[in-house]
Amino acid sequence: MQTLFIVSILFTACCAVPQDLSGKMFTFPVESNTARVTLLPSRVNFKSVTVCLRYLTELTRHYALFSMASRSSDNDFLIFKTANKGHFDVWTRGQASGFRGLPDEPNTWYSSCSTWESNSGLAQIWINGNPSTRKVGFKGNLDGAPSIVLGQEQDSVGGGFAAGESFVGMITDVLMWDYALSACEIQQFTSDLHFIPGDVINWRALDFTITGDVVVEDNQIYGCFS
Repeated sequence: MQTLFIVSILFTACCAVPQDLSGKMFTFPVESNTARVTLLPSRVNFKSVTVCLRYLTELTRHYALFSMASRSSDNDFLIFKTANKGHFDVWTRGQASGFRGLPDEPNTWYSSCSTWESNSGLAQIWINGNPSTRKVGFKGNLDGAPSIVLGQEQDSVGGGFAAGESFVGMITDVLMWDYALSACEIQQFTSDLHFIPGDVINWRALDFTITGDVVVEDNQIYGCFS
């Protein structure tokens, strides 16, 4: 029991400072209303946003890929996969932009980037380097301290989770910028080339905490190249 307590302390301590998660992934093995990763951003108040990540799941129901809430809106910036095949929603300050006809096969790795620009309100989602149409969402800045969660959809800041909206699968290479990436920069991320590190969330210097059944393990995207 004492050994387990010491291990728990060490794990908590290791997550208190940013970690380089290159070659790692978060595995969410069970459906629950508790399992999540909380990401601590390097700044607050956003005029524009880009979130990129890679994921694999077998889910056919709806689920959240990335949830950012604030006191102004529980859907300040939300990437949400609906139960309809190929249909994703990008929410900004409580307003949804729906995108249809996108790649959506189970047990397949996808690279996803979602962008939003405050002046125009235009939101867009890219899957494997291919763009959706651009649609209008919220116009204005996303101000206030954000709560950012992987694995759950927030219906209140840092809470309001439902098992039926939880993510089950693997997520890796999570990055966030406070501006809209160009098409070239998104394609560089998709190809895993020398893309610009996220200036809000950086996978190679990630400040995070884990709650519940989430495992950090070796990335399975690239296989063995020995």
